Order: sequence, then structure tokens, then C-alpha cells
Amino acid sequence: MNLYKTAAIVTVFAAFEHALGFLYRIILSRILGPEGLGVYQVALSVFAVFLTVSSSGLPITLSRVISKHRAHSFDAGRDRATTAAILIALAISLTLTLGLFLLRKPFSRVFSDPRCADLFYILLFGLSFTSVYAVIRGSFWGNKRFFAYSLIELVEEIVMIAVGVSLLLFVDTVPGVNLAAAAVVVSYLSSFAIAAVYFYIKGGRLRAPKGELKPLLKAAAPVTVMRTCSSLTSSLISVIFPMRLMAAGMTAARAMSAYGVVGGMVMPILTIPCSLISSIALVLVPELSECYYRGDKEKLAALTSKALNATLLIAGALIPFFTVCGEGLGVFLYSNAESGVLIARSALMLLPMSVTMISTSILNSMGCEKQTLLFFLLGAGAMLLCAWFLPAVLGGGALLCGMALDYCVCAACSLVLLVKKAGKLRCGSYLARLGIVVLALSIAGMGMRFLLMRYLDYLLAHAILLLVLGGAELALFRALRLFDLKEFFARFRKNKPSREKRAKKAHFSARPKTFA
Repeated sequence: MNLYKTAAIVTVFAAFEHALGFLYRIILSRILGPEGLGVYQVALSVFAVFLTVSSSGLPITLSRVISKHRAHSFDAGRDRATTAAILIALAISLTLTLGLFLLRKPFSRVFSDPRCADLFYILLFGLSFTSVYAVIRGSFWGNKRFFAYSLIELVEEIVMIAVGVSLLLFVDTVPGVNLAAAAVVVSYLSSFAIAAVYFYIKGGRLRAPKGELKPLLKAAAPVTVMRTCSSLTSSLISVIFPMRLMAAGMTAARAMSAYGVVGGMVMPILTIPCSLISSIALVLVPELSECYYRGDKEKLAALTSKALNATLLIAGALIPFFTVCGEGLGVFLYSNAESGVLIARSALMLLPMSVTMISTSILNSMGCEKQTLLFFLLGAGAMLLCAWFLPAVLGGGALLCGMALDYCVCAACSLVLLVKKAGKLRCGSYLARLGIVVLALSIAGMGMRFLLMRYLDYLLAHAILLLVLGGAELALFRALRLFDLKEFFARFRKNKPSREKRAKKAHFSARPKTFA
């Protein structure tokens, strides 16, 4: 398997999916408004807690277990592990769904706005379907079926957008936020159906999960706890943060709007690198798991270093653009100046956020789920403290400050553990050169923006800024050997046989076979 080709294909799918999701966020922000988007975000964040409990730790754990069976050529174990994961996901999700519907009245009091409760119970209909789909997707991941994994994810996004836009445009009798939630459920059903059919077409079968249930559950538990805590933290913040803003003097509507700006406008921009980094992790995690279980530390260290450098490059390439043009992005995309200011001020957060994301995936592929859980809890504690104490000082920016501190703590701890597990990583020099480029372009870009905005039209000034920054970035990346297009495309031809080899192969295949 050519890792570069596979990573590039997955990246294209992920980038397209993220672009569509980002476009949908813009549509929702314009139709629902900041307040409606805040209500939508609150319902989704609470639903995410239960989705996380039912399945979140299973896909990556199943992928690692399948990679382990592949390393030892134990094919029957793959189907057994997949069946065990499906049974666990179904048992948890169905229990949660039934319990939440039985306790609907008391549970609805969790939400300060009754509209959030209505949205949550619409989303709950899709819990079991998307939980099982997540497990099947994990089996695709472990078996290195990346094309199917990425394509079905893209189809789910397309279905959600198509259904959501259609409902919002043509249905007037139902609140818009409820229609948006219904579109999410329809997308869950579609991805589950497609994944199940593809699983059976490719020979996947449900087998008696002999010897797989307990180990899988034990291995998935730390990841599930970590991601459940993450979802719980998001849910707590969706409730606590508006309350703390109101305690600082904001009205209820203004506080919900401020949360909607951060969660529904700023974060979708700042998480743009995540789609690219997730595609790198998607391709490398099974490979890293096999290297780890085979004891190939040299290859493990090399792959880890490459993954970290690629992640640093993605984050570093975007930081100058967000720093210089962030304010314009907020106005252009959302017609909201506040979101633009927060994007520009939070651009540096891309670096620790990206490192945290890739290093956590790598460590989980090596069986370090308990350690990554501890790192997460440390970072989450720091974020909650910021969300509680800083709203009176920073307003909506308090949440972004907490997120930045969270990512810094997790990134630092994860890098220390990676060095212990994989050996010496070749990233220090690369980070230093990248830092020079980011700092130089950010300072020069801000000066250039100040001059252009005084003499040119708003859109023309930003168009020139984007072109100049892009060209300067490519030139500096090449000059400092951070990224070389020729070398990058040469990697795609790495596994392609030469003309002489193809001719030789054709010659021997044309010869008549002789038998002793």
C-alpha cells in the first residue's frame, strides 16, 4: 500500500466533507441566526455525550484489534472482534434510548431552553443506527478499506445537507432547529444502511464473539471514558458558559448568542486542519499498530516523526491566514464581526490543537488509552476553570482561552510519552524553521493589511492579501525545505513499476509455461 497515495485520497475526501459541512454551518447560521444556532449546538453537544458512551471507544479499539490479528494472520479473529463490538454498541445504545425516553420529563429539565430538549429527543432516534455504523466503520479502518470509510462519511454529510436545506426551504410549519435535527437523523440512517450492505458485500460476517467481548470492552473503556468526559465537558460548558456570561451582566439571549458565535462560527473555522489531520491518522494508525506489535521501533519512530511534521505543516500553513484575514472571514462568511475578531486572536491555537489530535491517535494505536485519558482530564480541568472564572474578563473569548490551555497541556504531555514509546523524534528542527515562517508571514501580513485597507476596497484588499500570503508561504516553505512539491509528487510514483520492469513482466507472462 502506498501511504502517500492513500493519505492523499483520504485527505481529498475529508477536505471535501469538511468544506460541505462548513458551508452547511454558514447556511444554518444565516437561517437560524446566532440564537437558533446556539440552541442547535446545545442539543448536539448533549446528544454527543450519549453517542460517545455507546460507541466512541469501539471504532479505534476495533481497528487496533483487527490490525493485531492482521499482524498475526488470524483472519477469523477480525469477524469475531467486529461482532463483539456491534453487540456492545447495540446493548449500550438501546439501553440508553429506552431509559431516556422513559425518563423524558425529568431529563428535559437539564436544558434551560425547552427547544433544546425537543431537538435532543429527535436526535435520539438515530442513536443505535449511528452507533452500529461507527463500529462497522472501525472494521473498515482496521482492514485498511479507506476508500469505503471516506466515501460513506462523505455521503452522510451530503445527505444531511440535502435533506436539511430542503426541509428548511420548503417546510414552514415546523421550527427550523427541529428540521435541522431531523436531517441529522436521516443522514445517520443512510450511512448505517450503506455501511451494512458494503460490509456484507466485502465478505464481512457476524461470528460468535468467542474470546473477544471482554478484551475489547476492557481496551475500549479508557477511550470511551475519555471521549465521554470530552462530550460531558462540552455539555457542561454549553450550560455553564451562558450562565457565567449572564452572571457577568449579559442577557440570556446575548449569552446564548455569544456561545453560538464561539461554538457555531469560530470553532468550525479553527477545526479546518482537523479534517486533514484525521485523514493522516486514519491511514497511519493501522500501520503504526502493526509496527508496534511487530516490535519494529525504527519504522515506528520514522512514521511518527513524519505524521507530526505533516501535522505541524498543516497548522503552520493556516496560522498566518487566520491571523491576518480572520476578521474578514467572520464578516464575509457569517456577517458577524465578533466571530472574525475571535478567529484572528485564536489562530495560534491551531498548533497545540493539531498536535494533540495526531499524538492522541498515535498513542491509542500503541495501547496507551489510559495515559491519553489522564492527559485529557488534566486539559479539561484547565478549560473548565477558564470557562468559570474568565467570562467576566474576556466575555465569549474566555471559552477559547480555556480550549487553548486544554490543548497545550494535552500536547505537551502526549509528546513526552511519544518520545518514550517511539524513541527519538525528528521534529525539533522542523518546528523551528516552521516557526520562523509563521512569525515572519504573520507580522508582514498584518502590516500589509493595514496599508491595503487604507487605500483599497475591502474585498480587493483581502484578495490581494490571500494571493501574496499564499505565494510567500510556498516560496518560504521550499526555501527552508519544509515542503517540496516535486518530492511530494515523486512519492506517488514510488510504487509504480518502471517501463523496463513492466516490459520484462509482460515478456515472462507471454512465455509458454513448462512443467517438470
